[in-house]
Amino acid sequence: MNMQNLMAQAQRIQREITTKKEELEKMEFTGKSEWVEITFNGAKMIKNVKILKEDEIDNDDKEILEDMIQIATKDAFLQINKAMEEKLGQYAGALDGLM
Repeated sequence: MNMQNLMAQAQRIQREITTKKEELEKMEFTGKSEWVEITFNGAKMIKNVKILKEDEIDNDDKEILEDMIQIATKDAFLQINKAMEEKLGQYAGALDGLM
């Protein structure tokens, strides 16, 4: 493969990756735990936090609620990472020789 073709392929892959990242950033992912729902965009920015059992929370439950927020956040991040892998995973091998 000549250098010009290699550069053209690299530019094409770069455009595809940029497009797929933009698609991901527009998507929303909702992480859930028993008490909390947290929605993020694909850039891992919080869009919404929703307390599901608001009427059941008292001061003693504060620590539990904090744990539930962490669980919901982790759940959403796992979804984002999975979607990123699905959309961009095909480029991992192609980029090895180009970088």
